[in-house]
Amino acid sequence: MEEDIKQAVEVMRRGGVILYPTDTIWGIGCDATNEEAVRRVYDIKRRDDSKALICLVDSADRMQRYVGDVPAVAWDLVELSERPLTLILDGARNLAPNLIAEDGSVGIRVTREEFSRQLCYRFQKAIVSTSANVSGEPSPACFADISDEIKQAVDYVVQSRQREKTKASPSSIIKLGRDGEVTIIRK
Repeated sequence: MEEDIKQAVEVMRRGGVILYPTDTIWGIGCDATNEEAVRRVYDIKRRDDSKALICLVDSADRMQRYVGDVPAVAWDLVELSERPLTLILDGARNLAPNLIAEDGSVGIRVTREEFSRQLCYRFQKAIVSTSANVSGEPSPACFADISDEIKQAVDYVVQSRQREKTKASPSSIIKLGRDGEVTIIRK
C-alpha cells in the first residue's frame, strides 16, 4: 500500500490521472485544484463538464480549505454518518473552476477508508473521485468490472485492493444550502 500511495501522489503532483479504490467504489481521480487534470477526467468519462464531480478529503477540518462557510450541521453529519456521505456545499473555493458546479457548490466527502484516506493525507489536497466508468454505463462494483478503456486512459492504476470481490455501493448524498435547507439527493 505504501508504494502505491507514493506512486499515485507522484502522478497527481505531475498533473496525472489515477484509478484508485475509495470508501465506496473504484474511482478516477486527480488533483482537484488542477483544471487540466480535471478536464482529462471529464474526457476519460466522456462526460459533460456541466455535471460536477466530487472530491475526497482526509478529514472534516480539510473541508474548510475548499468551502467558504461550512454549515454547522455538516460537522455533525460527517461525524455521525455510519456510511460514506457526500455533502454538496455552497461557497466552493481553492478548487479547479471546472470542478465547481454552476451554482458555486462542490460535492465533498471525508473518506474513512484506509487507502483513500492515506492517499488524501499524503497528497495534502482534495482528490477528485468519480466512478470508474464512461458516463451512462453502469458503475463498476469492483475492480474486475472496470473496462480496459478506463484502465488504459489513466496514468496510474493502483494495485491495492484489486482482488477484492465485495460489491461496493455509492455514497449517500446530501445538499446543505446556505439557508439551512437540507436536501437528500441519494440515500
